[in-house]
Amino acid sequence: MSQKAPTAVPEASLPTILVAEDDHHMRALIATILGESERGFSVVTVENAHDAMDYVETNEVAVVVTDLRMPGADGLDLLGFVKSKSTMTQVVLVTGHATVESAVKALKSGAYDYVLKPFDTDELRCVVERALERYLLAFENQRLRHQQSLYAEGGEMIGQSQAIEKVRKLINASAAHDCSVFIYGESGSGKELVARQIHLRGKRRDKRFIAVNCAAIPDSLIESELFGYKRGAFTGADRDKVGLFEAANGGTIFLDEISSASLPLQAKLMRVLQDSSFYPMGATAPVTVDVQVLAATNRPIRELVEKQEFREDLYFRLMVMEINVPALRERPEDIALLAYFFLNKHTTRLNKPIAGISTDTLGAIMRYDWPGNVRELENIIQRMIILTEGDHIDAESLPDRLLAQREFNGRALDYLPPRSLEEMEAYFIRKTLRETQGDRALASEILGIDKSTLWRKIKRYQIE
Repeated sequence: MSQKAPTAVPEASLPTILVAEDDHHMRALIATILGESERGFSVVTVENAHDAMDYVETNEVAVVVTDLRMPGADGLDLLGFVKSKSTMTQVVLVTGHATVESAVKALKSGAYDYVLKPFDTDELRCVVERALERYLLAFENQRLRHQQSLYAEGGEMIGQSQAIEKVRKLINASAAHDCSVFIYGESGSGKELVARQIHLRGKRRDKRFIAVNCAAIPDSLIESELFGYKRGAFTGADRDKVGLFEAANGGTIFLDEISSASLPLQAKLMRVLQDSSFYPMGATAPVTVDVQVLAATNRPIRELVEKQEFREDLYFRLMVMEINVPALRERPEDIALLAYFFLNKHTTRLNKPIAGISTDTLGAIMRYDWPGNVRELENIIQRMIILTEGDHIDAESLPDRLLAQREFNGRALDYLPPRSLEEMEAYFIRKTLRETQGDRALASEILGIDKSTLWRKIKRYQIE
């Protein structure tokens, strides 16, 4: 292959558009047209397919813009080579010799689109911008799938926000000290998952974990469910019953929605926590147990204590450790990661080969408030998988309450692949500033621009 080096306008960390064109004037024209797009990407030019192959071999390229007919290897040869190296890289063919047959062949071979010479400058720019958006979506799909698989393999809670990192630290501390824990959070936020993670990370991991929803069991039955009874304790008690506390001996019991427990039941729970023993109904001798007690509620427990609807001594006994599980709307940077976790989980279960989620759809998911939290998100993803017939989930499968969220806004810009070149530039600046912890000198060096240019762009995009 030719050893002639490609010409480039390097801007580190920005996507690269590679232009392969044998005609010098046409190559310069295409580079100029693309360079007018607010410099949201780097433009690299080469004069033949072999040089383009050399470049693709050693560099990450977002979009290849190539002439169809060139001396030696042609645009279709280059297309095949590019697709063998990266399914994410998009290829746009530019030709003055297009026929229906050649166009169909190019598209079937994996080209994103083709543009006819002589072309309209806006048309070329628009096609390349759309191809770039497709690449960014594919790149984000791959990144999110990889991240969620790492979390899943490690048994971690899904998320990368500071709020969820704080929860992880509290989980590890609670597990290490084998203490009682009070877990707060809205319905669907993942309180039981937190409890299970405490169990799995503690010394009781090889023993039973038993979850009890106190709100789901009638008052007349919950005492016998928790503590068991002896034969003859009441009419119909024709045999001994082991309660859930005894069944969990050596392990962990999770009392969900404990705020629904009656005051008499709270008194019994207090005795178990204080004495590590209890009397089953109808028993004359106590049963001694060794359990870690975890409790959760979605109600303001301190207010219930003040109203004397919840025992203060039980409250203090339970809250050796206190964990607040954030609502999903309070950790927007985790939404896309969770969406892809559930996408991977349920496409596997439903045997549907869906590659990803469209940018518009992901944007709507990001902007919705999720009153039902993680549980609602998982249900919505399942619904969309079932309704999707293609290889990507698009806006047609969104429920009505999410459809109104499709317009782009600032919050999603921080966490989604951008849809326009201005958004893309702002996206990379925000990302680089986060990675450098706000060090503008280092960020400008990484981005390949001077500090004054970075300052102007920060003001322009209102980046905090």
